[in-house]
Amino acid sequence: MSKVTVVNTDQSLEFDSDQPNLLTFLEKNKIQTQFHCREGFCGACRCKLVSGKVDYQQEPLAFVRKGEILLCCATPLEDIEIDIPKF
Repeated sequence: MSKVTVVNTDQSLEFDSDQPNLLTFLEKNKIQTQFHCREGFCGACRCKLVSGKVDYQQEPLAFVRKGEILLCCATPLEDIEIDIPKF
């Protein structure tokens, strides 16, 4: 199990391997994020990956810069720290 730490919160959670992606996992744990398409097209769920590595079940079509991830199609490969934009 990987630990997911959200910057600027007191949240440090164990990622459930039965969750399909980080977006679903965060929603389950009542952590608000921006999202729209849920399929890697729009990039609305983009956030900063502060540390760690993720894997994509499907390669996102939205542009993703180095150091960013799309929550809707990523799962952690190890302990990660993410910075979710405020909205």
